[in-house]
Amino acid sequence: MTAEEERLRRWRMVLGAAAGESFRQLSGAEAAMDAALGALYDGDGDGQPRSRSAGLGASAPRVARWLGDIREYFPSTVVQVMQQDAIDRLHLTSLLLEPEMLAAVEPDVHLVGTLLSLNRVMPDRTKELARQVVRQVVDELERRVAQKTRAAVTGALHRATRVNRPRHADIDWDRTIRANLKHYQPDYRTVVPERLIGFGRRTSAVQRDVVLCVDQSGSMAASVVYSGVFSAVLASMRSLRTSLVVFDTAVVDLTDQLSDPVEVLFGTQLGGGTDINRAIAYGQTLLTRPRDSIFVLISDLYEGGVREEMLRRVAAMTASGVQVIVLLALSDEGAPAYDHDNAAALTALGVPVFACTPDLFPELMAAAIERRDLRAFAERATTR
Repeated sequence: MTAEEERLRRWRMVLGAAAGESFRQLSGAEAAMDAALGALYDGDGDGQPRSRSAGLGASAPRVARWLGDIREYFPSTVVQVMQQDAIDRLHLTSLLLEPEMLAAVEPDVHLVGTLLSLNRVMPDRTKELARQVVRQVVDELERRVAQKTRAAVTGALHRATRVNRPRHADIDWDRTIRANLKHYQPDYRTVVPERLIGFGRRTSAVQRDVVLCVDQSGSMAASVVYSGVFSAVLASMRSLRTSLVVFDTAVVDLTDQLSDPVEVLFGTQLGGGTDINRAIAYGQTLLTRPRDSIFVLISDLYEGGVREEMLRRVAAMTASGVQVIVLLALSDEGAPAYDHDNAAALTALGVPVFACTPDLFPELMAAAIERRDLRAFAERATTR
């Protein structure tokens, strides 16, 4: 196929039946791909098609066949986008309660978010299969982030415990020499160190308290999934005391479930209102040593509680030495719609407010542990 023929073929797929007779007729696999696209994108938003296919409607068997078709003709990344579009455009959420439908989908973070929102109405015959789907996604996410997170946090803790008056056996000679190169004495062909840098003594004691406070509103679904996975990874590190709090208008502490992130996720309840002030008030009770504490609020900041009190609580935490971080999202999609006034007010308090990708989160935690300037970090994250 020539480049021109390939270009025309792609345009035919984009335009669908609206292309009319200006393009050649499709056959075989191309026709099947066109039908799969038409079933989703030629509808009017309620499952009723306009032209080139019979649509998906609300038929579980038909949707299951369509899911099989798109997995055959499109790569996994495209399949995930089409699945999410089908759920959003054709209102197929209720069909995910059917086991045969759930078995046909391609598992991803967005699907997990949808399943969690259906958790309270899911029939028993579907719940076990839903857990398997969630487990598959969680295991994959853990493989993606666990090693990087542990390495970043361990390195940051190690650097944060360095001392400047070490015993001889504890001197970090490499860093000491690098820090004193300006004191090199040519006549003696050696460095005369003005400042010694030493390794902190290894300890099994908890060095930092970390509290993740996560908004359960519907727009935060992907952030809830990633937060659950990261919380479980951080909780597995003895040098950290990690707590996970999720909230809507009520507050739920899921810390005792962090050994199993799947249990954590099924302990959430997506949707509902938002009371950030109440969640922060509870989080404050977990911070017993402010100078060694990191408080991460993950929320779009649409406050349904008492805004002025929420801001006072954050100001009090930062004044006591707590590292407070506000993430508008912890996902690959960037920042969702959020309350700009609350974001600006928190920024004025010296709190970094930005959206963070999962790949950047380990570096963020390392920077917080070392008490680096997180506002500068937020600026870099926003421009990436």
